[in-house]
Amino acid sequence: MSVQPIIQSLEKLIGLHESLLEISKQKTAVVKEGSVESLQPLLLKERKHVQALEQAEVKRQKEVEDWVAQHNANLENATITGILEVINDEQTKNELEQITITLTKTITELKQQEQLNQSLIQQSMQFVELSLNMMKPSIRNLNYGGNKSSDSAERSVFDSKA
Repeated sequence: MSVQPIIQSLEKLIGLHESLLEISKQKTAVVKEGSVESLQPLLLKERKHVQALEQAEVKRQKEVEDWVAQHNANLENATITGILEVINDEQTKNELEQITITLTKTITELKQQEQLNQSLIQQSMQFVELSLNMMKPSIRNLNYGGNKSSDSAERSVFDSKA
């Protein structure tokens, strides 16, 4: 068994991650606009991509396990590094290495984009909270008079003699 199924799975993962990165960039633009209505369809699309990613990852893991079993390799070497050590063909080795590097870069870029989105959303929430706090009156300002002390504070709402 060659590593081509693993390479194809990695290429599919790269495509899905790049697509997810584009959705993440669209989310950034929508969050900057402040359009919640536009954000909902993007979140649904993102959720579908994440599900597809999970399925592709399960498939990749199975292909790696099959490859390891076929080559009687140690299951601890069921990593790209372990596979690269076993492969003899330099062209296949280079192809697998380049695809792995591309996938790693794409995942790193996606992670940075999502951190930016998280920061923007957090800032938006802080702004909304600040705006709400400025709009609600403080309890001290509800009374028009000064600080008068009266006996009414000591009286109960209910008449205890009744």
